[in-house]
Amino acid sequence: MSATQRMIVSGKVQGVGYRNWTIWTANALGVTGWVRNVQNGSIEIMASGEDQALDALVEACRQGPQLARVDDIEVQPVGEIHLKGFNKRLGIQA
Repeated sequence: MSATQRMIVSGKVQGVGYRNWTIWTANALGVTGWVRNVQNGSIEIMASGEDQALDALVEACRQGPQLARVDDIEVQPVGEIHLKGFNKRLGIQA
């Protein structure tokens, strides 16, 4: 079953390559969507894919890249949204 989830990852996740790592990981799992920085220092991820692939992405995001420290991940289902590819959104979301 295909779904879309919004994830907010908090901790030391900006300035450590987390967004590029997320793109690589999502592509490896066959997940589409985007990732961006949030003004409060967290990372926002919108991801679409099969349930198993999304679960794997969430679990991978709990670790993140080597220099990251993940304190928490909030996961919210948002229904099914069709996203193409996986990319980095520029600018910081308020």
